[in-house]
Amino acid sequence: MSRQCSVCGKGIAVGMKLSHSHIRTKRTWAPNLQRVRAIVDGTPKKVLVCTRCIRSGKVQRAI
Repeated sequence: MSRQCSVCGKGIAVGMKLSHSHIRTKRTWAPNLQRVRAIVDGTPKKVLVCTRCIRSGKVQRAI
């Protein structure tokens, strides 16, 4: 199972950490994923969604 948002597809980003002395090391940025109950195809289902999609209303929450 890949760790990405099921709405927008946002996943782990890879880049370099750059220190003051310009020593470069690899690092990752992970999205803030939450497991929420959402309405998918008319039925409630648990899905991984990033907080930006939850905040912007792209996910219809199941109560």
